[in-house]
Amino acid sequence: MSAPLVITRDETLLDELLRLAAAAGVTPDVAPDGVGGLAGWSAAPLVLVGADVASELAALRPRRREGVHVVSFGGFADDSMAVALALGAENVAALPGSGEWVVELLTDLGDERPRRAWTVGVVGGAGGAGATTFTAALGQVAAGSGPTIVVDTDRVGPGLDRVLGMEGRTGVRWDELCRTTGRLGAVSLREGVPRRATLGVLTFYAGRQPPLPAFAVREVVAAAQRGHDTVVVDCPRVRDEVLDEVLVRCDRVVVVTRPTLAGLTSTERVVAGLPDPRRAALVLRGPGLDADEVGRVLTTPVLARMGDQRGLAEAVDLGLGPVRSRRGPLARAAREVLVESPAREHAA
Repeated sequence: MSAPLVITRDETLLDELLRLAAAAGVTPDVAPDGVGGLAGWSAAPLVLVGADVASELAALRPRRREGVHVVSFGGFADDSMAVALALGAENVAALPGSGEWVVELLTDLGDERPRRAWTVGVVGGAGGAGATTFTAALGQVAAGSGPTIVVDTDRVGPGLDRVLGMEGRTGVRWDELCRTTGRLGAVSLREGVPRRATLGVLTFYAGRQPPLPAFAVREVVAAAQRGHDTVVVDCPRVRDEVLDEVLVRCDRVVVVTRPTLAGLTSTERVVAGLPDPRRAALVLRGPGLDADEVGRVLTTPVLARMGDQRGLAEAVDLGLGPVRSRRGPLARAAREVLVESPAREHAA
């Protein structure tokens, strides 16, 4: 991994940033001015620009890139936000108050994944179609190729931890994360949620749950994508801010339904309510209409079809999760959905 880049001539700010970097276990490269900063601008995984040189650097018109943050010690001038926007910075942060945030930012670099996690959102097309079960199956199969997290955003569902047999494992749930503010670290999330080997789960405590704040969902999905190879999200069926926050960040949107006239009619309404219906694909579960008949009801493409799996309820009740065999219907359908994942291509 290349070193992060700090661009500042403010000695007080530099001393503080070096202290925070040491706490995060990284050693940054340092440039004293805009011209010097341009040399490492493109290669650095993260750039911290001192407010003292931000205007100077913006005048040089560096190439737009991700991972740029403007920092100061003590406060900002009135035009700081405009300068940050000119640089394409993601945000501004004042030290020492934002020190913990900067440490999280730098700590993530020490655990940098080769790529942003491949992310799939799962939506139930009809009641009882088994979207949560299929989300859990995707998580189990994906975890065989690398660090995976399943994220439960359906607060009226059965709970992904219970479907996976992980409800007894310690770790943070949505309740704790919804009470935090600021940036969520990828390492903190991965190590904080209930886990079994390479599979983590974020869900709710049992009982009635209030709606999830959209900002919390945004931070969690972003942190999950930085810290895992695969992210699978169990989505609510009704469109709201949470569904929009999730699906805009997905590489694949899967709608699980039963291939019956009633199931497909319900699914048609669900797909029409998605932010971008053209990105959706179907996973059909159980017996019913054939491919031609499904096509006459819905134009959404069919990605996979699976039969009902024998012993599914027993496997879940025993805490084994829905996937007991690589040859089972759920596992086969999950592999078809995950075939596009770079993590699986690399594992293969």
